[in-house]
Amino acid sequence: MSRIGKKPVELPSGVSAQVSGQTIEVKGPKGTRSFTAGDDVDIVLEGNTVTVKPRGLSKRARQQWGMTRSMVANLATGVTTGFKKELELVGVGYRAAMQGKDLKLSLGYSHEVIFEVPAGITVSAPKQTEVVVEGIDQQQVGEVAANIRKWRSPEPYKGKGIRYKDEYIFRKEGKKK
Repeated sequence: MSRIGKKPVELPSGVSAQVSGQTIEVKGPKGTRSFTAGDDVDIVLEGNTVTVKPRGLSKRARQQWGMTRSMVANLATGVTTGFKKELELVGVGYRAAMQGKDLKLSLGYSHEVIFEVPAGITVSAPKQTEVVVEGIDQQQVGEVAANIRKWRSPEPYKGKGIRYKDEYIFRKEGKKK
């Protein structure tokens, strides 16, 4: 039995949900998001609470039960508070700045890296060594942050590169003579 799937999702005030078939649409102050569940689960809206129930006891139905409940909870969180990933640039001369709607990165290459920000995502550079990625879709926020990080992943010897704010980089000792 899914421990996550058993918990009902409480919708915060100011958030409304609408279920039509296997699709749930959630509207909130930051926008509207929708999710279409598989045929193995039922989504039930009762007042201000969304409950997910499996159809049968097959392994796939139990897997989809917990995953669907998590997706519905992420919809509610996204339209109220949104999701945020913070990146920091570590290295001499590594800088980030906004250039219109694009992010301009100086990462030690012979050229500047211009990262085009997709629609629905807000990227800001409060300091030269910090980048903040925000949006209402958790998957898209994580993907954009990972794509920015991919330009210069942190290396284990000096720790230079783009890392997540709370990420720990395992440091290696250099070569001995």
